[in-house]
Amino acid sequence: MAYKSLLTIAASPEGVLGTVTAAAQIAQAMDSHLDTLAVGVDRTQIGYSYVGSGAVVIAAAMDRAEAEAREAEAALNAAIGAQPATLRSSVESVVMQLGALTDVVASRARYSDLVILPLPYGKSRGVEDEAVTEAALFEGMAPVLIVPPSGMRTAVPKRIILAWNQSREALVAARRAMPFLKRAEMVQIVVVDPPTHGSERSDPGGLLCQLLVRHGVKAEVSVLARTLPRVSEVLARQVRDVDADLLVMGAYGHSRFREAILGGATRDMLERAEVPVFLAH
Repeated sequence: MAYKSLLTIAASPEGVLGTVTAAAQIAQAMDSHLDTLAVGVDRTQIGYSYVGSGAVVIAAAMDRAEAEAREAEAALNAAIGAQPATLRSSVESVVMQLGALTDVVASRARYSDLVILPLPYGKSRGVEDEAVTEAALFEGMAPVLIVPPSGMRTAVPKRIILAWNQSREALVAARRAMPFLKRAEMVQIVVVDPPTHGSERSDPGGLLCQLLVRHGVKAEVSVLARTLPRVSEVLARQVRDVDADLLVMGAYGHSRFREAILGGATRDMLERAEVPVFLAH
């Protein structure tokens, strides 16, 4: 069991080298092919431009988007050039309006086993970075590995924290992460403040642990009290305490003002991510 088709998408040169390096490490370890896509996004909203200026605004915006796509493509080529010559990879670029970004990303993500992306939040990040992450997760139905600026310690994480709350999304994440889980030396299923009522009240995480062990995963369960204001803070502390290489969790979203918005717990975790975070929805 391995990820054979990998995809990374760059909306800017920022963070490209670390993301491509992490993807290349995985590709080399699992004998995979890495596809990369540079995107240039036209963020113009013509509805707010002055009458008669639409054509000028569109032309200027498209020129800017094309320039950004070329910059991202150059960064991807440079990053791939820094990887081992045996890496099988491809580089493409595309320019589009912001409204079409979801469809473009989703169409690529659906035919990938794993999408590797940089952190979508930060001072140097734009709305398109968050949109790419959301499109891959919610519309592309692909697992996404978010790589922090510090990169990925190893292509095959040895110590993994698996966040568990009995939800559908958490179970999907566990199943999608199986190629990583089976190769790990330790997988700790972390349950924070399990409910006092429910099917797992007497053995929180027990059934998931049984499922993973039957697949050959070296899994154990750790039940933690919510001693910090946010669950994401408890998980982050546990990641540090066990010196984990990877955090696996379900991605939560809701439809309200946009097609899909990363839920509070997911966003909190990504904003404080110190190790790669594996997400699935």
